[in-house]
Amino acid sequence: MENLTNINVIKEIFERHGFTFSKALGQNFIINPAICPKIAEMGNAKKGFGIIEIGTGVGVLTNELAKRADKVVAVEIDTRLIPILEETLSEYDNVTVINADVMKTDLKAVIEEHFNGLDVAVCANLPYYITSPIIMYLLESRLPIKSVTVMVQKEAGVRLCAKPGSRECGAVTAAVHYYAEPKLLFNVSRGSFMPAPNVDSCVIRLDIRETPPVSVADEKYFFRLVRGAFSQRRKNLANSLSSSMDIPKSDVINAIRASGLSENIRPEQLTLQQFADVSERLSSLI
Repeated sequence: MENLTNINVIKEIFERHGFTFSKALGQNFIINPAICPKIAEMGNAKKGFGIIEIGTGVGVLTNELAKRADKVVAVEIDTRLIPILEETLSEYDNVTVINADVMKTDLKAVIEEHFNGLDVAVCANLPYYITSPIIMYLLESRLPIKSVTVMVQKEAGVRLCAKPGSRECGAVTAAVHYYAEPKLLFNVSRGSFMPAPNVDSCVIRLDIRETPPVSVADEKYFFRLVRGAFSQRRKNLANSLSSSMDIPKSDVINAIRASGLSENIRPEQLTLQQFADVSERLSSLI
């Protein structure tokens, strides 16, 4: 179906189906016709690939994905959009829409059922309020996927793509770099959506690593340490870890010094390898 970025076409579809936007679901639908083809092209939508889309809107991105990929499975939580998608995606026989919450969906089972023999990638225009939980769910699930290409709030995208050791780095940043190689692809102005959000957006791609860039004996402890380090950003690393993980400060300082770092170093100054070094020294004390 053409012209799904045309405001008049969208309004006419909405009126026929009695659809109104849900603030609770963070719905901002793309109306800039240049955006979705770029996401599809840069998000591995091509022959030999199956695509999981999270959140469909009226199907603008879904259309572009279906034109390029062998198979598309779109997971949409809003039941009211299902009859709209039956109309806007009617010309494609390679699209399956699942009416579900992606956070409660067994994506490994979805991949096994729908993408036999295909490489798999994720593409999505994510609601701002649940960006990090969805990204971490995708990464922590260790799905057999090649990449995750998502539209997110610009500030969040910059933070997710920041290098560990830089000022913008946070706990999610470090986790993203552990699982993937993130890259900011392009910016998207707020006027590209209906309704227009109060912030600009960007599209990022996370290329999934085959193996993590650092080696840790206890992965759960490593991530607990990273979260603890950033739980009190105004404190230095020693104080944050001692407080959040209930470890004697002297032990933390010894681990930091043994890793070749200053005892006054702040969490955002550490590289992923330095976090791993501190984690290994502290976990050995357990």
